[in-house]
Amino acid sequence: MRHPSTAAIRLADYRPADFAIDSVELDFSLHPTKTRVSARLALRRNPAGDSSAPLVLDGDELMLLGVKLDGRTLGPGEYEATPDRFTLTNVPDAPFTLEIDTELNPSGNTQLSGLYRSGSAYCTQCEAEGFRRITYFLDRPDVLSVYTTRIEAEKSDAPILLSNGNPVEHGDVAGSNRHYALWRDPFPKPSYLFALVGGDLGVVRDEFTTMSGRVVELAIYVEHGKESRAAYAMDALKRSMRWDEEKFGREYDLDVFNIVAVSDFNMGAMENKGLNIFNDKYVLASPDTATDGDYAGIEGVIAHEYFHNWTGNRITCRDWFQLCLKEGLTVFRDQEFSADMRSRAVERIGDVRGLRLAQFPEDAGPLAHPVRPDVYQEINNFYTSTVYEKGAEIIRMLRTLIGEDNFRRGMDLYFERFDGTAATIEDFLSCFAASSGRDLTHFALWYSQAGTPVVTTSGEYDSAAQTFALKLSQQTPPTPGQSDKKPVVIPLALALFGENGQKLDLVSEDAAPTELARGLIELDSAERVIRFREIPSRPVVSLLRGFSAPVRLEQAPASEDLERLLACDDDPFNRWQASQSLALRAIFGRLETGALDARGLSEALRLLLAKAEDDPALVAQALSLPSDIDLAREKGRDVDPDQLFEARMALRAEIGRSLGSELDAIHARFSAAGAFTPDAASAGRRALRNVTLDLLAAGDAEKGRSLATAQFETAGNMTDKLAALATLALLGGHAREEAFAKFYAQYAGDALVIDKWFSLQAMIPEAATTQRVLGLMTHREFSMSNPNRVRALIGAFANGNLTRFHALDGSGYDLLTAVVLEVDPKNPQVSARLLSALRSWRTMESRRRDLIEARLKHIVAQENLSADLRDIATRALG
Repeated sequence: MRHPSTAAIRLADYRPADFAIDSVELDFSLHPTKTRVSARLALRRNPAGDSSAPLVLDGDELMLLGVKLDGRTLGPGEYEATPDRFTLTNVPDAPFTLEIDTELNPSGNTQLSGLYRSGSAYCTQCEAEGFRRITYFLDRPDVLSVYTTRIEAEKSDAPILLSNGNPVEHGDVAGSNRHYALWRDPFPKPSYLFALVGGDLGVVRDEFTTMSGRVVELAIYVEHGKESRAAYAMDALKRSMRWDEEKFGREYDLDVFNIVAVSDFNMGAMENKGLNIFNDKYVLASPDTATDGDYAGIEGVIAHEYFHNWTGNRITCRDWFQLCLKEGLTVFRDQEFSADMRSRAVERIGDVRGLRLAQFPEDAGPLAHPVRPDVYQEINNFYTSTVYEKGAEIIRMLRTLIGEDNFRRGMDLYFERFDGTAATIEDFLSCFAASSGRDLTHFALWYSQAGTPVVTTSGEYDSAAQTFALKLSQQTPPTPGQSDKKPVVIPLALALFGENGQKLDLVSEDAAPTELARGLIELDSAERVIRFREIPSRPVVSLLRGFSAPVRLEQAPASEDLERLLACDDDPFNRWQASQSLALRAIFGRLETGALDARGLSEALRLLLAKAEDDPALVAQALSLPSDIDLAREKGRDVDPDQLFEARMALRAEIGRSLGSELDAIHARFSAAGAFTPDAASAGRRALRNVTLDLLAAGDAEKGRSLATAQFETAGNMTDKLAALATLALLGGHAREEAFAKFYAQYAGDALVIDKWFSLQAMIPEAATTQRVLGLMTHREFSMSNPNRVRALIGAFANGNLTRFHALDGSGYDLLTAVVLEVDPKNPQVSARLLSALRSWRTMESRRRDLIEARLKHIVAQENLSADLRDIATRALG
């Protein structure tokens, strides 16, 4: 296990590597406990580095077997080697070759970083710093090398042998039961993109013809017997390849593209050049095992990792501070792909919901950091929503500001200028400054300044002059290490609607003609006032349309204005936002006065339901109430999860009762018919049917129990079955326990489905749930060594069940603390991410704050914590 380092890594201290490694030849002799790795490195001094520096290579728990310099075996006194570092002081002036032999124990590698075993297969994960667990190396992203990899193994143990690049040759090893495969990747890459897989796997094959006419062989490797469940992933891959050609002009560059699905993986997937390794939850799907959300997730993650081929692989990061350069940009690309494949409006709402659930709380808590941080203690802890999702929002804002044509020209210029290099944010932005002619210096603050800007708005209508003054201001709250914030560039998409719902022309001397023509106001100072002329009556303002910037919008529109927007706004996002705002107003009104007034919301939703056939997916989103996490975020401080939960459930019940007949009709009308298809239209109909089931059960428990039980018993797909089970989970009683038992009996042994079974139980908002979770931790299908299973049970409890996790007796905190400390010695990345559930602890009311603080201090006081966990716990305490 990697132990904490005392030295923080700072962006300001970056300097180029002292050595370049032009080529790497790797030879793996695979064995479950004694794998031998021979690495042949062609090195030379880097002209940009220190000409007198010794060669210092990174390692992590390595066992060195021997070293050769230019073919000569080195004695112990000619170098220094520890498990974590190799140093060669007397370095030749001319280019030289270093050969290093190491021995690894893949079966004992519980960190799932470097080379490890997943089931019976050998697998690697090298991002961010896993390659140093394979051999001593300059394990940093700005050292680009051409790799040739030879893999040898027992035929019966690993008939499939894969690595990066193109296959060169394969054959038997004379005089043994072993065989080998040779792979060569012609494109220089950093060590974090190295990959190897060896095992006995089933395969699904296909091919893709690129826009230049080359035929690429495609393969997805899965456990035997699960080949049929990889069909959708293969289809998503081919659509991703075509989309990237059409939208960005990017053609795939190797002869083969391989995906391997494994069940033990710390991340969702990894974009290794030509050999993507996936958590199998983002590959395997069938109607009876995967929900619509699973299908959408597979489509998005397949696309994300494929798109990395250009935005991450061909152009990589100069250093890990530039992580958002590849991740934020590629998230934006996969979001655009999903929007084109599905409903653009629903995709945007889903993306923003995810941002607000994870990134906004991160920005508001002790773990806040800029999209490009300037310091880190442990890089694994910066694979965050801020880097990924907020990073994507910055790219989206850039496109909004400069326009789609300039954005595409900027991307083309980026690929042209920096292909084959390790780039920076400044390199990236320079291309768009060139394509648009715009100075992006001020815009670049989004990368260096942490926190979520708060935009405050108010309006003043002058009926005599028929003018409307829109006042805008911005302020970003202090975050750790950044107390003083500068105004940033915020694009605010805007429309005004008249009293009859018509969109008004924007006429003003306070805005540039281009702003008015595009309906896009730029707020780049602390305050701005825009006076609109020729406004015949007090308008309703539709601001931040399409969620044009990742900001919090503080405004106080009248309820009737929100109802009007919900009815007439032509921006789908703001129609949805109006429904959410009305729900929040009703819930917080209940908290303040004890009375619930949901009449306006109910009537507005009634009108939506009458037009449900027009866009079922959007109506389903509007009917979905803000979550407990949404409420906690909006409350901001002194959060009492029990009070928020009670108020939300009261609103849910009121809507279920007041709209009962309409909901009943929709549930019946949108009943499943025909064979399951995962297309967006069908998914939208199922989403609407299942949200109506949830509300019906809230309004009439007995009716809901009857409907849910019938749907559970007859469902022809996992989406409807799981929705019915989720409804029964909330209703409780014998019907719930019977349904959980039947579900388990039907799917026992199917790991991805049983993950859902664990998660639903972990999120039951009842006092007994903590004990239920503790009991499930002893279940025969639960394993602390499998990240998916830990996330499914403990992660769902800590992140998705606010009332029970934050129970006032501290039992939820005790459970998380115990699990984190148990997992940490085996898998630090998982333990650190689990503890991130406490990122918003300072917003809780005082009793819960005290309980959480005591647990964090207890964790920090432990000896031998991993660097990952100590970093999170220490920063959380502040």
